[in-house]
Amino acid sequence: MKQIASLSLDLDNKWSYMKTHGDAGWDSFPSYLDVVVPRFLDFLAERDLNITVFIVGQDAALDKNHEALQRIPAAGHEVGNHSFNHEPWLHLYSLPKIDEEFARTEDALMRATGEKPTGFRGPGFSLSPDVLTVLKRRGYEYDCSTFPTFLGPLARLYYFFTAKLDAEQKKERKKLFGTIGEVFRPLRPYHWTLDEGQLLEIPVTTMPLFKVPIHVSYLLYLDQYSRGLAMTYWRMALTLCRAMRVAPSLLLHPLDFMGKDDDADGSLSFFPAMKDDSTRKIELVGKAIDLMTRYYEVGPMRDHALAANAKLGVKTPAQTELAHA
Repeated sequence: MKQIASLSLDLDNKWSYMKTHGDAGWDSFPSYLDVVVPRFLDFLAERDLNITVFIVGQDAALDKNHEALQRIPAAGHEVGNHSFNHEPWLHLYSLPKIDEEFARTEDALMRATGEKPTGFRGPGFSLSPDVLTVLKRRGYEYDCSTFPTFLGPLARLYYFFTAKLDAEQKKERKKLFGTIGEVFRPLRPYHWTLDEGQLLEIPVTTMPLFKVPIHVSYLLYLDQYSRGLAMTYWRMALTLCRAMRVAPSLLLHPLDFMGKDDDADGSLSFFPAMKDDSTRKIELVGKAIDLMTRYYEVGPMRDHALAANAKLGVKTPAQTELAHA
């Protein structure tokens, strides 16, 4: 039998990228959901795949987005919580503010999609002990906000270089994409041990041994130089995952399905691979996922969580400390 793996998409909208980047006009909430949601749903339907889509609460709170968002659970996909305000400094929030953030998101998602989320991914992989505590108290089944790599600080430097941020904004974002200590986190699922009980963590998979990112945005970055290089890198990642018995949790983003033909004003041109056409990008996404499904039973995060909990057993959780969160 194939090992169970997962596929998820962080449905970051145009305004959320602009906000994090420090661009004016984000608070009018410009959106590309009407374009990208049908596009990735058609892509997944062609492959008979169901995934988890982590939706931002602010998008779900706007009536103009409901038609696009309702299509996601209607097509059989799991709805996850990606915070309300999409602020990668969520780890700086107080516990009551985190609780309010989650409550607002859950209410908005219920109204827009009819689904209550049981999984969470922090924006910019933002995580803290208080976030985990609130997740457990609110009945979440899993978190998937850890990103075990040493490249987070380098990604943050690139982001700061391209963004229009003042000193206070840079301070807020100082842990964006994590610290170098993230490299020591496990790749396999494990349980956090909290005062309230245990909570499953499913890390975003990085390449075993080397701990370099392998999610699709990185493959698209390599594809700018060579399609052969991108696919060789991906094949190596899958080979190491199979050898190390790591079931991949592969991460997608909306811009993996969009290109320069969707960015008339150039406001997203600072993202790697946004100078490529969407058709070329989607072709690579298809090749990568088709190769993954050859070796793994690919589904939503909730299926991965069920398999991981069954393997771990709630009576013998991994003894992972929370001190580095």
